[in-house]
Amino acid sequence: MSAPPGTGASSLAAAFARLQPGRRVHGISSLLLPYTREGRIDWTAFERHLLRTRRAGLDAAVNMDTGFVDLLAPEERLAVLDATRRVLGPGVAFYAGAFADAGGDPIAAYHEAISSIESRGGIPVLVQCRAMHALAPAAKAEFYARILVRTERALAFELSPVFAPHGEIWDEESFARILALPKLLGAKHSSLQRTAELARLAARDRLRPEFRIYTGNDLAIDLVAYGSDYLLGLSTFAPERFAERDHALAAGSASFLAQNDALQHLGNVGFRTPVPAYKHAAAQFLHLTGALALDAVHPRAPRRPGSDRVLLYDCALRLGLLEDPERVWRERVEPWLQAAAPAS
Repeated sequence: MSAPPGTGASSLAAAFARLQPGRRVHGISSLLLPYTREGRIDWTAFERHLLRTRRAGLDAAVNMDTGFVDLLAPEERLAVLDATRRVLGPGVAFYAGAFADAGGDPIAAYHEAISSIESRGGIPVLVQCRAMHALAPAAKAEFYARILVRTERALAFELSPVFAPHGEIWDEESFARILALPKLLGAKHSSLQRTAELARLAARDRLRPEFRIYTGNDLAIDLVAYGSDYLLGLSTFAPERFAERDHALAAGSASFLAQNDALQHLGNVGFRTPVPAYKHAAAQFLHLTGALALDAVHPRAPRRPGSDRVLLYDCALRLGLLEDPERVWRERVEPWLQAAAPAS
């Protein structure tokens, strides 16, 4: 006999049944890596933003998609790790992407990346590579198991190709097999599909309840109320506002709804197509709100138009991040509109 309509795992009733007011969320922010006008890493700005994130109460993740991990040279990734360790000080945990560049032995590359992260006190986040794409579920899980030989704990990172071509979304069997690997404490899920993440949560609850699903869905950040934690690029735009929202959820306060709505407005603007340009949107927003002196990003990263500042200004107003809105409009919005205006 088939189940009554609206009662299956993908039903609205099943989704709403997952709501958990009073839930304490583990928030990890994927940090933007700022750049200078000349196309070099702005270390002073990075260190300041890292401290800001930590002081807000969020854990930091570096060398992730938001930090241009696939565009960095190996020595630049190491420099990011060194700067992170130095700024946070001894004993403070952080997360870092372990990435295998194309070419050579990917397993060896992951082992080297993991060693670099752990020697600095970080927790590896296994960023996908193209060598994983053609593997059947059992082979894919074995690939991860071989990577994990060199570590006792790590997170996996499931990334939609709309973010980067080296990413992929696992099928259900692959997820179940990867979830069973004991050294994996959790996985970041970045499909940007709410129903897919709800299915991940249901499978997690059934197969390994202690496994953490970290939402990477910047278009549905309320998934934290449904059982996900988060490892988001969006939180790098406004870490204090994310921390405030998380506290409201933990307190069971209805203020969570309005705070989440305002942050989601920012996510809808920043993460619209083409999605990879969200990193420039983050730089624009941080410049507009006074956190960065420039809106420069990696020289090979896609850009948003200057007119996006009108939308981001509205987001900043709604989040209460502008002490002097008129001055910000005059100094950090209007000049970019004038530069884009056609000559008369």
